[in-house]
Amino acid sequence: MIYLDNNATTQVAPEVFEAMQPYLENCYGNPSSAHALGRKMRSAVERARADVAELLGASDANEIVFTSCGSESDNWAIGGFLEQNPNRRHIITTRVEHEAVRNLCEHLAQIGSEVTWLEVDQNGEIDLDDLRRALRRDTGLVSVMLANNETGVLFPVEEIGRIVRENSDAVFHVDGVQAVGKIPIDLRAWPVDLFAVSGHKFHAPKGVGALYIRGGIQLPPFIIGGGQEGGRRSGTEAVPNIVALGRACQLARQFTGHETVRGLRDRLEDEILARFPNARLNGVADRSRRLANTSNISFAGLEGSDILAMLDDAGVCVSTGSACNAGSQDVSAVLRAMKLPFPIARGSIRFSLGRYNTGQEVDQTLAILSEIIRGSVAQTSVCD
Repeated sequence: MIYLDNNATTQVAPEVFEAMQPYLENCYGNPSSAHALGRKMRSAVERARADVAELLGASDANEIVFTSCGSESDNWAIGGFLEQNPNRRHIITTRVEHEAVRNLCEHLAQIGSEVTWLEVDQNGEIDLDDLRRALRRDTGLVSVMLANNETGVLFPVEEIGRIVRENSDAVFHVDGVQAVGKIPIDLRAWPVDLFAVSGHKFHAPKGVGALYIRGGIQLPPFIIGGGQEGGRRSGTEAVPNIVALGRACQLARQFTGHETVRGLRDRLEDEILARFPNARLNGVADRSRRLANTSNISFAGLEGSDILAMLDDAGVCVSTGSACNAGSQDVSAVLRAMKLPFPIARGSIRFSLGRYNTGQEVDQTLAILSEIIRGSVAQTSVCD
């Protein structure tokens, strides 16, 4: 199997599995218990909290609250702020957000909030003047992703945060799920108030995430119960997963292979665009403004779902868009927002590489893809 779907989820790193394993076996205490085993669990949770804070550049480890996933973190940040501030129900977000933000904002609009949707151009980028015009006195929250999960396009969140601070009293939430572990993040310096993290995007297991809440920002508890996580999220902490997240953050800080991943992605992307006249890159061409691991490429006139199925049969794992919407037969909402023509949008494939991919896998993928695309084009020509 060749796995090129790392934006959907990543392999649990062996070092991460090794770190969490004792907490699935002998280290099973409740971190809220007062006895020695409970204190040991509490210590492990707090070490992991410090590791997450260090990776994100947070000023204080207590600004990190553990959650179950990025979607929970996003929902808590946005919904919690509105619950705390019922008179500031104007939200600004973009058309290309992950479903955890986009679908929530659509729901909130149905029950009384007002949402301003920032459009993107054909490169998937927003116009910051649109943001300036959208900000109002009653704007409560601006929510923008750091890296798009389908195209890899990076939004200038540091600049966006400055615009929000200079022109409003709004809180700035960033969905950082797809970016953590792939690009440097410095929340101590960035004007960001709320920042969502999901462990399984950078080699921790599924079922653990975090929300950064800048000191001074108040959110109501997402889960009410025993008052864990400083009263901010009740429920017994999932110590094995939290330990795993902390270890994944350590590995992300130590990882030096980003340029290797970028080189593999560039080679794959360049070869596809050179070999197939019907191939088109979706997203900004300037690679410095995209994640180093992501290529979204359309094969005009072909069905992305068919290409995916044939790659799958050949042992290559890719995606046609967000894994959260993989069962839909509709065209990606992100590509629709980019106003791509339907024949192009429906032929899209997302390739997302990771630290465990090799040059040999890229070469094998190119060879397999060449057979698939040429065969599909020939079949289409016969049918026409």
